[in-house]
Amino acid sequence: MEIDPVTGLPKDLVSFEEIVKEDQEITVSMIKKKFGKKYTVIEGFADKGIQSRDILKALKSKFACGGSMKDNRIELQGDYRPKITPVLEELGFARENITVLSR
Repeated sequence: MEIDPVTGLPKDLVSFEEIVKEDQEITVSMIKKKFGKKYTVIEGFADKGIQSRDILKALKSKFACGGSMKDNRIELQGDYRPKITPVLEELGFARENITVLSR
């Protein structure tokens, strides 16, 4: 059993990342870049313990697309707005805190 160095509690009991994820206000929108290519932009990740790179990796794998991190936001190649909410829920974000913009 591993002990968390900050709290002194077993790491199994400490789930700060899950608590932080539930409190995040996530905004999902779509932008067009060069040559009319569509990108899904996911914003609202604070630096409070969320592993944005791990989230990016999971989303890229789930949607089989390319993506990148820019200025604390995730950009996925393609328009995934209709499909993104259930996937973010699986990753631990609260449904009521996810806003999907239509334009």
